Amino acid sequence: MLPVVTAAEMAAADRAAIDNLHIGEIRLMELVGLRTADRIGELLDKNDLQGTLVLVVAGKGNNGGDGLVAARHLLNRGAEVDLLLLYPIEALSPVNRNALEILYACRDRYGMPLRLFRETAEALPFVMERQYDALVDAVLGTGLKIDEPRQPVSGPAGEGIDLLNSIRRRSGSPLIALDIPSGLDATSGFAADPAVLADTTLTMAFLKTGFFFNEGPGLSGEVQRAEISIPEFLLERRTCRLTDREYAAGQFMLREPSEAKHRNGKVLIIAGSHSPQGSMLGAALLSVKAALRTGAGYVCAALPIAGAGVLHAFAPEAIVIGRQMDAILEKALWADAVLIGCGLGRSPKTVAFIRELLLKTEITGRKLVLDADALFALQETDFGESGIDFANTLLTPHYGEFSRLSGLSAERIASDPLGLAAGFARRNGVNLLLKGRPTVLAGPHGELLLNDSGTEALATAGSGDVLAGMIAAIAAKGADILDAGAAAAWFHGRAGDLADEVSSLVSAGGILDAIPAAIHEIFDIEE
Repeated sequence: MLPVVTAAEMAAADRAAIDNLHIGEIRLMELVGLRTADRIGELLDKNDLQGTLVLVVAGKGNNGGDGLVAARHLLNRGAEVDLLLLYPIEALSPVNRNALEILYACRDRYGMPLRLFRETAEALPFVMERQYDALVDAVLGTGLKIDEPRQPVSGPAGEGIDLLNSIRRRSGSPLIALDIPSGLDATSGFAADPAVLADTTLTMAFLKTGFFFNEGPGLSGEVQRAEISIPEFLLERRTCRLTDREYAAGQFMLREPSEAKHRNGKVLIIAGSHSPQGSMLGAALLSVKAALRTGAGYVCAALPIAGAGVLHAFAPEAIVIGRQMDAILEKALWADAVLIGCGLGRSPKTVAFIRELLLKTEITGRKLVLDADALFALQETDFGESGIDFANTLLTPHYGEFSRLSGLSAERIASDPLGLAAGFARRNGVNLLLKGRPTVLAGPHGELLLNDSGTEALATAGSGDVLAGMIAAIAAKGADILDAGAAAAWFHGRAGDLADEVSSLVSAGGILDAIPAAIHEIFDIEE
């Protein structure tokens, strides 16, 4: 799985490469420039760039230096380059000044096709009339911190960003951002005003967390990672990792030919409610069917006994027990994983019932998934003083539910979902799956995973109930509870993709029906 780093983690790795491995700053810039020329060649489907016209807009920091070196590599490949330098030479670092001196020599001594503009006003009459094959954003790098969304960027940097966006809008020329779109916070994904709208982002060494949150996905375009000789071992051991199909496949246990049903994952699901005023049995049905579709060998549902006929019609493979505590605890001892919460309701009696369950070692001694109304029952809980053992428990809140659990506003959570999820999991000794796009998974010992599979197809009622059942099944079949959550989130997202070609038409039932196809695909099983 690829690492996903914050701006601070990237800066630390960059500094460690320079200080500890003695990889000079100039050497790193050379690799960035080379990778940029390679990427533009791939984008334009040209081995050499003869006859290609490229505009590079460069700031004064390291990102601007990368742009200066990239301009030289583009010239070396045969491109004609227009370079807009947004800041005076006196504002540049010695390394950047050296890169600029080389460009002057390329132009003045060897006649390379470079036009250099010293400010935006000077460039405007020329660049707005030209049809560029590619635009390169090297204005601001990962050091920009956005304290609040739409924070203004003024001065030359703001002018350069506006210029790039306006040329892209006018001409349709592809815009390539170096490392990160200028104006985007590399950690939070919040964007300044203005911010570059990139078609492609060529990010250096490691993916940045800002690509995945808030405005990041909309501004970054297609993100590609460039190898610039900063090795992964320079990162902290607990650096966030991005889940992928290989990881998901590794957590999914296929049945052995000789295995019996009771050895292929036994799941107890305590879900659903029914009264004269209304019914939430649908949530129970979706979670039960999802556990079965994800390969659980045996599924038992503890729900209002009046709903047994409906469940048997929807999922005849499942068995049903009522809500008597003794019967539930007996089945909990039998189960490999327990799921509590989908559609249980929020009455005081139900909240008391859930909290009583969580004080039973028969329940907490199993891999335990707490979803929906079980999370409601935990709000305002002091986890350390509750008497509940959460060591093998996965909480699955969305932002609103996490707000109630943590006491933080949804806006605050959006500003740092990774850091806040990780801190909550560590402090409370619990595993956490924070739903959203992307989904954040944090463990009690600093484990941190990010899942970016799926689209807006998952934004439909009942989708979370399907996910909860999938987690319980994968955990019951052998995966650790956090890994089960991460793998289920990956399969859940992929099933949403496969459910319908039009994401807006996908329902929870469609996701449910597509689970086998997602599993077939990952294991190359023919349907």
